[in-house]
Amino acid sequence: QVQLVESGGRLVQTGDSLTLSCGSSGRTLSYYNMAWFRQAPGKEREFVAGVHFTGASTSYVDSVQGRFTISRDYTKTTLFLQMNSLRPEDTAVYYCAAGRGKSVIQRVEGEYAYWGVGTQVTVSS
Repeated sequence: QVQLVESGGRLVQTGDSLTLSCGSSGRTLSYYNMAWFRQAPGKEREFVAGVHFTGASTSYVDSVQGRFTISRDYTKTTLFLQMNSLRPEDTAVYYCAAGRGKSVIQRVEGEYAYWGVGTQVTVSS
C-alpha cells in the first residue's frame, strides 16, 4: 500500500510562486510515473504535470506550460511542483498521484492507482 501526502498549498497573490511537495511511503515508487492533478470548484479533475519514472521526460497541460515545473527526488521519494506566475485560474485542490510506469506519461485519472488527499492552492487577484 502506497501513501501519498501533499503539502505546501496556501493562499497567495497573482504572480506569486509556490512549491508543492508530495511525500510517499509504504512502497517504493522506483518504477512508477508520478503526476499532479488539480480540481477547481465545479470542474472535473484535470492533469497538470507528470514525470516519467526514469525522469527522462515530463509532460504539462498547456495552461501551465512554461510556468510550472515538475521534479522528483528519487532518494527521498518526493515529488515537487514548482509553480510560478500564479493566476486566479490556478486556484484548485492539487493532488499527487502515482501509477505503474509506462513509456508515455498518461493524462487520465484511471492510469494512476495511488492518490493523496490533496492540498488547497488559492490565488487571489
